[in-house]
Amino acid sequence: MVEVTVKLPESVARSLGETHDEMAHRLLENVAVEEYRAGHLSHRQVGEMLGLDYWQAETFLLQHRVPLNHTLADLEADRATLDKILDGK
Repeated sequence: MVEVTVKLPESVARSLGETHDEMAHRLLENVAVEEYRAGHLSHRQVGEMLGLDYWQAETFLLQHRVPLNHTLADLEADRATLDKILDGK
């Protein structure tokens, strides 16, 4: 894990939370949202950054009104998995 130090004006820092942990977590969430939105982070990386499993990361992104970056390859892989599951019943 890499640790990064960010210097902020006190008034800005206070708007992010009351404790250093709250401030750091809020910044981390904001970075995750914006970097995912820009296509620089994957869904998995967002979850890894925030300590979330796949479904929690998806819920987090949806709660922050971030369109999910699903590619055609993702859709085809999901469909193949669904076909396997349904054929197995």
